Amino acid sequence: MKGAKAALERNDYEAANTIFRNMIDSGQPLPEEMPYLFAETLFQLKQYDNSANFLNKYLELTGFTGSHYEGAQALHKRLETPLKEIIECQLCDRRGYRYKVCFTCEGKRQIEQDCNYCKAKGVVGCSRCSGSGMVTKMNIFKIVEYFECDRCAGKGRLTCPVCEGSLKEVSSCQTCNGSGKLSSEDICDHIAEEAHEHI
Repeated sequence: MKGAKAALERNDYEAANTIFRNMIDSGQPLPEEMPYLFAETLFQLKQYDNSANFLNKYLELTGFTGSHYEGAQALHKRLETPLKEIIECQLCDRRGYRYKVCFTCEGKRQIEQDCNYCKAKGVVGCSRCSGSGMVTKMNIFKIVEYFECDRCAGKGRLTCPVCEGSLKEVSSCQTCNGSGKLSSEDICDHIAEEAHEHI
């Protein structure tokens, strides 16, 4: 904890971030003030959603009695604007990370891919005859008679109703769930790409 505090005093937020994350990963009991100090660190690194989560954890654990209560209240106020910008921004996810174009569908949201229904076989088993090509019927003498399945003409298989035998289907991209975008690891500055080029 001393190392993290020293890093904060010299404004080395990346080092403090690493120390705090190592403390969490260690599984050791954490000092009461740690969530607040980590929230301050994350705020400086522009990880506002994470900062709010740790700040809320600090307030939940300590309430009004925490040694950093006033600082926590001030940080809560400072977080209001960036969190509002994240909610209103169309360029980033709810955590404030910029979207990137999906590498599979290239932002088109749909893609031609192997048919999921027939697993790119082009055919599916006939449900009437369970794929055997034959159906059974009991006659009036309680004797089982076998007939060729009229649905599949005795083949036991039918052309896939989704891809119609082409083995491919156009459907929502499975990588991005049809959104055309994926979250990146870049913090969003809420400025469109075109605007960046003119700066």
